[in-house]
Amino acid sequence: MVSFGSQIDFSVPHIKIRQLNKFYHVQNTQVHALKDIHLDIPQGKILGIIGKSGAGKSSLLRTLNGLEQANEGSIHIHQQEISSLNHHDLIQLRQKMGMIFQHFNLMSAKTVWENVALPLKVSNFNKADIAQRVNEVLELVGLSDKAEHYPSQLSGGQKQRVGIARALVSHPEILLCDEATSALDPESTSVVLSLLKEINQKLGITIVLITHEMQVIREICDQVVVIDQGEIVESGQVWSVFSNPKQAITQELLNLEQLDLPFTLYPALDDLVTHSILKLKYASEAKHSPDLSHLLNQFGHAVHLYQSHIDSIQNHLVGTLIVGVADLNIDLQQLQQQFKNQIAQVEVLGYARPTY
Repeated sequence: MVSFGSQIDFSVPHIKIRQLNKFYHVQNTQVHALKDIHLDIPQGKILGIIGKSGAGKSSLLRTLNGLEQANEGSIHIHQQEISSLNHHDLIQLRQKMGMIFQHFNLMSAKTVWENVALPLKVSNFNKADIAQRVNEVLELVGLSDKAEHYPSQLSGGQKQRVGIARALVSHPEILLCDEATSALDPESTSVVLSLLKEINQKLGITIVLITHEMQVIREICDQVVVIDQGEIVESGQVWSVFSNPKQAITQELLNLEQLDLPFTLYPALDDLVTHSILKLKYASEAKHSPDLSHLLNQFGHAVHLYQSHIDSIQNHLVGTLIVGVADLNIDLQQLQQQFKNQIAQVEVLGYARPTY
């Protein structure tokens, strides 16, 4: 039988994926949708999986709850390999994995209360237990006053909160979120993300969400996985990946700030350029922010600031500075060594002849 709860070993991953491969056959062509996925998802954390449309995010999510079978590799939930489960045990497993959908998937002819109660009715819970649990989760998501409303009477954000309540009603230990905020306006998105964070913190539920929006990752995730063409190309703590994205696809998804300089940037030295234009990237604990005065004095030349951007993520400051230095012979290796305790990356973007 599938077992959960009191005997959880927190030293092992809640979900462990090894060498997972998934193939589809489309018009007599084999598509390799997931390629050697190797991933550990910790107990009680929020993991974000991000990638473009068609990258393999949804395929990965569907293999986690057994809706689709992998062709190769393994998925362990609490050390139990799901492909080895019989039909009865797989149903039990799915009851411990709530699912939140992009388009809510509510039944229009049923009230909010009836939509939330449906999973328990299907599982033949008694009426008293159903009533108690439905009322609890409606209060948790802030919709007790909407219990007798129908989906057509709700906003998009309220519909998604009904979806979250329905996912929670069976006491899941894992929530799988499939683009849960992409159909919502910014205000509703903020409410739903705050609710998911609260659920994670109060109930200790492990949350796996897929999205194409880096802002969603930034707001609530502990860790991020970037998937591209079926492969995991980058992963780590959110603040670390945001501060130093190594892959072009990650940089594109982050939609890194565009240069908007008040002069022409030249790729090579010539007789007219007077300044080197540098990008400085840093990440530090919020309580140990860089001393910019000390930092800029180390150049030994006049320094002009043209652009800056800073984020606060997971108690870390993640920032970028674009500066012009009146020095055309910068030794990047030496500069990186000088800044090693404050600046994660120094890059020469080009050269300029700004006028002041």
